[in-house]
Amino acid sequence: MGIEIEKKFTVKEFPLDLDTYPCHIIEQGYLNTSPAVRVRREDDHYYMTYKGSAPAEEGGIGKVEYNMPLDAESYAHLVKKCDGNLIKKTRYLLPLNEDAFDSEYLLKNPQFKSALGNGDIKIELDVFKSPFDGRQLAEVEFPSEEAAKAYHPASWFNEDVTGDYHYSNSYMSTEEL
Repeated sequence: MGIEIEKKFTVKEFPLDLDTYPCHIIEQGYLNTSPAVRVRREDDHYYMTYKGSAPAEEGGIGKVEYNMPLDAESYAHLVKKCDGNLIKKTRYLLPLNEDAFDSEYLLKNPQFKSALGNGDIKIELDVFKSPFDGRQLAEVEFPSEEAAKAYHPASWFNEDVTGDYHYSNSYMSTEEL
């Protein structure tokens, strides 16, 4: 079990060199949306995920997340049982923007500065395929809520939609198109 602490943003423009970054091809469906129980194929890896509310202080952005590995056969069986829209997207892994944190914050958090230097924290840019062509969302996962609050969004981000369920993949799976 882990706690997922992430911020989510709409995108006003793509980075110019997007095709130079590593990416994953993702397909996922939802067996349940509250709590979220999904099955996912990410490239040639398969797993089931449970996401629920975190036992964090009121107003926190963390969520409990369990990932359980599946094989291709199990995924193929379970994805047929999913309700609603199947989500298909390309996820690009981009380095965190250079102005993501104030230098004072980094001085007070040397272990975090090290994680940044190693590229452990990335921007995940999701570019959705049919039936959601044209949608793009960027997410950044953080090691703590303090780091999430201190983060300065990249210049190519638009609106901070963290916590707005309309931008969750589970909600998208239920949208009538």
